[in-house]
Amino acid sequence: MNELIGRVFDFEKQVFPVQAELFAKLTTDGQSPKALMISCADSRVVPEQIMQAQPGDLFVCRNAGNIVPPFATMNGGVSSTVEYAVMALGVRDIIVCGHSDCGAMKGLTTPEALEKMPNVAAWLRHSKAADEVVRQGYPGLKDGERVRALSMENVVAQIAHLRTHPSVAAGLARGEISLHGWFVDIHAGQVLGLDGQTGRFMPLRADQELPVAVPAAQRLASDVSFLQAAE
Repeated sequence: MNELIGRVFDFEKQVFPVQAELFAKLTTDGQSPKALMISCADSRVVPEQIMQAQPGDLFVCRNAGNIVPPFATMNGGVSSTVEYAVMALGVRDIIVCGHSDCGAMKGLTTPEALEKMPNVAAWLRHSKAADEVVRQGYPGLKDGERVRALSMENVVAQIAHLRTHPSVAAGLARGEISLHGWFVDIHAGQVLGLDGQTGRFMPLRADQELPVAVPAAQRLASDVSFLQAAE
């Protein structure tokens, strides 16, 4: 038997008893996750481990390249997860999390390697904006440096896509949702966060303010609502 699959037998006898009280509470009260994380499916990146999350803490959506298709494209699992997290679960923090040495981003730089994986190639079209930014904004980068830059720019691109989703857009306008862009350096064991003001990634430090890509702040383009309130 596969050694990993065989570990499932330990859940009932060793894992569950230790957290039985927590699972009972979650069963009675239901889930109320504190954040939604959209991360890469890479086996080296474990959202719950990075966040040190307990069951019920984190709503997770994983896919190749931590991609969020724009809302206008065909419905899929990511779009449905985002909508459910915001509208049904009331999630107020959404994290798009990329990482170093990302296989999806490597595939984006070498399209010939994806000739026998048409679905992967089609999926990675949602990262084309990031690819173009790197092509034009990072001349001369090669191999690992290029993949790293592309992985970071991909987080920026996916946050832009996330803002096209009506549930997210409305939450941002109300000032109730914050968007975060993270990059996990799996070689250094370090997490970087996107600072929306500078546009740069910086290390997350407990003694410093957490960088936020799009902080929660009411944003209404028209003054109509204020005029109506005055009346």
